[in-house]
Amino acid sequence: MTATIKSRTVGTSDLVVSRLGLGTLGWGRDVQPPVARALLRTFTEAGGTLIDTAPAYGDGLAERLLGTLLRHDVARDDVIIATKAGFSTGDGAPVIDTSKHALLDDLAGSLQRLGTDHVDLWQVHAWGDEPLDDTLAALDHAVASGMAHYVGVCNYLGWQTGTAAAWQEATGHGTALVSGQNEYSLLTRRAEVEILPALAWHGMGFFPWSPLGRGVLTGKYRGGIPDDSRGASEDLGWFVEPYLEDRFRAIVDAVTRAGDGLGLSAAQVALLWVRDAPGVTAPLLGARTPEQLAELLAIENAELPRQIVDALDDITGGPNAMR
Repeated sequence: MTATIKSRTVGTSDLVVSRLGLGTLGWGRDVQPPVARALLRTFTEAGGTLIDTAPAYGDGLAERLLGTLLRHDVARDDVIIATKAGFSTGDGAPVIDTSKHALLDDLAGSLQRLGTDHVDLWQVHAWGDEPLDDTLAALDHAVASGMAHYVGVCNYLGWQTGTAAAWQEATGHGTALVSGQNEYSLLTRRAEVEILPALAWHGMGFFPWSPLGRGVLTGKYRGGIPDDSRGASEDLGWFVEPYLEDRFRAIVDAVTRAGDGLGLSAAQVALLWVRDAPGVTAPLLGARTPEQLAELLAIENAELPRQIVDALDDITGGPNAMR
């Protein structure tokens, strides 16, 4: 039986979440309702609480599907819902609007699709061109009105994270940002340079997305692109392609060898490295099947030996200065 997922506090706030989160990027598109139901049940039965979604995921399909499942399969109060606002895709091109009006419209739509009167964590999905005070005013309003209990940012660079957090602190009445969400894995450690230090300075938690290197760190692409993989799909092939370059093969091979020596899969090794990296609150898992998810949840009581961590650090760019 899978061990119960432990919890972590998000930064210096009083928000507590499971130290693994369930991502819903493909829900309603390549993850159909019966599979989503099985994923949610598998996750919550293992003690998972953090569910990450966004209006941009399937143009609202992911939130709508999650809302249906929360009415029929899992109690709303048993999960922490984190969603976003300010980013969408129009005619295939990204559209970013982080004005107060647009953000609050997004939130109202999210609440309707999710079938709830509030979200636990509401995040600005991307840095926009609108005045920062207008963007942050939306966060203040959402919390003051009870539509969101905590707020954070997603895909902000280090200076953007620091600027937004400092603005809220300096005003004296701004709602504190409690978290940041960025890509982070053994294939992309850029967050260690400025983002993680900024989050730590401002007492914010960190939710890494794609901790398995967009699926490449599972080793499934070592012999080519499987027909049933995201790398072969029309919607997400572009997403996986950058990590299929030759320069990443040595990293995937190293992770696979480490797993062979430890009796773990490559995916489990990659996830353990991210989960226990300094500053990390909860990696977000984008599993597409209950079997994939169960494999990742099975490492709850495992830890990588320090020498393995150091070796993986070295082969992927050098020591982690925050260790």
